[in-house]
Amino acid sequence: MSGFPEIKSKHSLVAKYVTEPLWNKLSKEETKTSGFTLSKAIACAVQFDNQHCGIYAGDSDSYTVFGEVFDPLIQEYHGISADSKHTSDMDASKIQGNIDPKAPVKSTRIRVGRSIDGFGLSPGITKEQRLGVENLMKKAFDNLKDDLAGTYFPLTGMD
Repeated sequence: MSGFPEIKSKHSLVAKYVTEPLWNKLSKEETKTSGFTLSKAIACAVQFDNQHCGIYAGDSDSYTVFGEVFDPLIQEYHGISADSKHTSDMDASKIQGNIDPKAPVKSTRIRVGRSIDGFGLSPGITKEQRLGVENLMKKAFDNLKDDLAGTYFPLTGMD
């Protein structure tokens, strides 16, 4: 994209935070992991008129390379301050839910919605990276034992 794009989602956060001066500064930048650009990141807000946020990160580098757009947008969307820090608590004993122990699990599906270091996210991942993620996950699945063990079925070649 050569000039400042027409953002069809006029009331989106992209329309608010992707200004022409910022576009001119960042539009030629590409991320190292998957060659993602600001043009690709905001494509949905440019193409459609119904987006609320209107932006997708192509890889973890997007948050740094295009941080001047992502940071204020994320802060507004989540209602957090610029100095907010994400915290994780992996203590499974703190999980509360309403799982009925009398209802056995017959199957499960894993949806990967976040990044693996060195691979693009869904909007920016290359075919080569997708195959790399699949191979990495196959190795991880092969290490699952006992009640976690199972059979991996790739999407290609399934009947």
